[in-house]
Amino acid sequence: MTAYDTLTWDVDGDGVATLTLDRPDALNAFDLTMARELERVFLVDARHDDVRAVVVTGAGRAFCAGMDLSAEGNVFGLDESLSPTPEELRAHLTEAPYHDGVRDTGGRVALAIHALPKPVIAAINGAAVGIGATMTLAMDLRLASTKARIGFVFGRLGIVPEATSSWFLPRIVGIQQALEWVYAADILTADQALAGRLLRSVHEPEDLLPAAQELARSFVVGRSPVALGLAKQMLYRNGAAGDPLEAHLSDSLAMFYTSIGDGKEGVAAFLEKREPRFTGTASDLPRIF
Repeated sequence: MTAYDTLTWDVDGDGVATLTLDRPDALNAFDLTMARELERVFLVDARHDDVRAVVVTGAGRAFCAGMDLSAEGNVFGLDESLSPTPEELRAHLTEAPYHDGVRDTGGRVALAIHALPKPVIAAINGAAVGIGATMTLAMDLRLASTKARIGFVFGRLGIVPEATSSWFLPRIVGIQQALEWVYAADILTADQALAGRLLRSVHEPEDLLPAAQELARSFVVGRSPVALGLAKQMLYRNGAAGDPLEAHLSDSLAMFYTSIGDGKEGVAAFLEKREPRFTGTASDLPRIF
């Protein structure tokens, strides 16, 4: 396992990993080191087969207070000597200087989270502002402490919502609510975020992390990693498809491959009235898109 400077990582016996943003003296502010480390966690460590789900929380009294604005130069780590066009960025997305000098670091993290074929749950224990809020949108569910405060405050800084939040936020809360929150750039209480459908549930501070971990455990114990991984891909991609035929095509391939894989064991376990012993892994999903 990789050693990290800004994160801690722990995996329990059920495969539930707890990822903690660990810069408590800086309210877990997001800097370029944390960006690189989060991207690596979700592209490497979280993809190991002993990891079945990931719970993300913050050390101390904050979840993530947003971008660390104390850095010298361009605080977002971008190359101000460039003048990129949409066509250039699309054509050279993974190449220098566009990969590091133009691409939004929060977006790279969000894409890595979204691509993980496993459940990811945010346990928002305190302030989650800017990237601290938008990174959670790429996670599958968000639970929060009664002390959590969440803000899409970009308008106050003269910048825009990032970390692919313009794709996720309207899908989670609806376009009207998304626009109001972004326009207002206010700090939301946990109850306001719950009422706006951003959160699944709100918990007392001491109950938050155990509740998130138990929820993750309920998703993965006795479940097929292959079926979970495919279901995550199908719901995200088909929810934005233009026609139900697109869902039928991927459903058909997913049903075909699971029926000859973990599905055989699932059916046998059901008929024999025992717990299933699935052997498929999320690192070996059939291609359905």
